[in-house]
Amino acid sequence: MTDADSNARTRDLSEQELYPIREVSRLTGINPVTLRAWERRYGLVQPIRTESGHRLYSQANVEQVRSILMWIERGVAVSKVGSILARTEHLAPVGSMSDELRDDWLQWQQAILRATVAFDFDALDLTYGQVFSGYPLAVVFQSILLPVWQQLLREREQFGRSSEWLFLDSFLRGRTLQRLQMSRISGQGHHIVITAFPGQCRELELWVGGLMLGNEDVRVSVLALGQPLDELSLVCNKIQPDALVLISQRPSATDTPRRLSRLAMGLDCPLLLAGELSDHLQEQSATPPFVCLGSEGSLMQRRLRQFLAGHLDT
Repeated sequence: MTDADSNARTRDLSEQELYPIREVSRLTGINPVTLRAWERRYGLVQPIRTESGHRLYSQANVEQVRSILMWIERGVAVSKVGSILARTEHLAPVGSMSDELRDDWLQWQQAILRATVAFDFDALDLTYGQVFSGYPLAVVFQSILLPVWQQLLREREQFGRSSEWLFLDSFLRGRTLQRLQMSRISGQGHHIVITAFPGQCRELELWVGGLMLGNEDVRVSVLALGQPLDELSLVCNKIQPDALVLISQRPSATDTPRRLSRLAMGLDCPLLLAGELSDHLQEQSATPPFVCLGSEGSLMQRRLRQFLAGHLDT
């Protein structure tokens, strides 16, 4: 680069609004560790470096981070995002990419199912690790693992299906519990308690919900399945969490909104709702005394982050 080129680039940079990595993290919701990993490991998002080595990001970099996040949330492996962004400035049609993703997910589902019906623990463990190496946690569970688990659960009346479901359920609960424990150790900042609506959530669904909501900024405590609803005020009074998240993956009874309202009024912390019941109640016209996070992993994370930032950090 000539001196003239260097001077021109310096003038261009001085005219831009540049953001430090912490500000980019705040704007996009992506933590600094992940931003640095995207840069070093995958060559994504190349920030400007100051003489002292600090990273500075332009508005174009910020938009690129958001584009990367969009593709990851759709299920694209981070290792493949760079080639997608490089194809054209106008991203590939969502419909065709969705077809490609569905085919990829189906292949992984079939691999999980094959290992399960063979009761092959080693093959299941290997496939599990391979899936996690290519996709974010929410995609792995919602689009690959849980569909197989749910299929076997629906077919458990067929001969052999109950044994297959128990095999897969036991494996996934073991791996999920490990991840929950690691997440709790590494999580800092806000502390939330997660529990299941009685009779409307299985243990694996509860633990997966805890995984999806926890991160390095949120420490998650998951209460045991069967926790009585009317004793949650006592539990939360002693734990003193920043929020209580209730997970339900089943249709609600007619008295559910009333029970939730009564629970919310008896708590000293905010009540949040996640899962299929959250989607159902959010569609109702009345404004409930609790926050609905939805049932989709990345959406739940984003809404929880927004709630914590808006209600507890002010």
